[in-house]
Amino acid sequence: MKKRYILASILALSLNACADEKAENDGVLKTEQNQEQGALERVKQYPAPIESIIDQGVEIIDTFEAPAGMIGYAGMMRGQPLAIYVTSDKEHAIVGTLIDKDGVNLTVDVMDSLVEGPRMERAWKELEESAWVADGSDDAPVIIYTFTDTNCPYCHKFREAAEPWIKAGKVQLRHILVAILRKSSMSKGATILGSDDPEAMMQQHNNAFSQGGVTVDPAAVEKGQVRVQLNTNMMQRLGFGATPTSLYKDQNGKIKSVQGMPQGDMLEQMMGSPKPE
Repeated sequence: MKKRYILASILALSLNACADEKAENDGVLKTEQNQEQGALERVKQYPAPIESIIDQGVEIIDTFEAPAGMIGYAGMMRGQPLAIYVTSDKEHAIVGTLIDKDGVNLTVDVMDSLVEGPRMERAWKELEESAWVADGSDDAPVIIYTFTDTNCPYCHKFREAAEPWIKAGKVQLRHILVAILRKSSMSKGATILGSDDPEAMMQQHNNAFSQGGVTVDPAAVEKGQVRVQLNTNMMQRLGFGATPTSLYKDQNGKIKSVQGMPQGDMLEQMMGSPKPE
């Protein structure tokens, strides 16, 4: 009886193992079939020129109506929006801006609606959750996120230009410290973010900018360097390549970005009001 029981148990285990192996193989086969089906559906979904563009790294976000029998595709490549127009025969694609006979840009509004608007909303949320240094009153009605490299002279000039609004309590700059210009950008930025009082340290850096900025603190660097690196990675992932790059909300709540030092009327547009006296 005992031997029979053992043999029965072994047989049951063997059958279960076979069943498990079959289920696993069926699962792998089903996954492969689904992947193949998905690839076939994608081939059917997009014309050949779009398939070629996808293979080059473009992500297709949506389609939109276009004139002259064309089909418009809104895409993203390396963090930047891309408009693609496929001809009526579906054999050719045109990448770029479409202008009508009156010189009206037919691309900007649709790309803003389908790509740039949602992209900037996602970017704003990511900036809110990043490691930034407040510069100005927490009650300020205007918030501006600005990617700042501690060695960037234009970042410093932008801070000087924003001073009247900051001092008047109208604007708060939120410095997102990155390291892209020099090797010391990492150690200086990490010194600020890793300090016990980043706001005070940022002010010290601004005051001493012409003398080289903040004095590097190795202990603070150890704490803050990961934050600076994450900020740098985020900046690059969002498709921004220059400092300062600043994001703000206009009077309609629409998120805009400005790369470099804002010029002319752009400064007042960003600050949301005329320069305080």
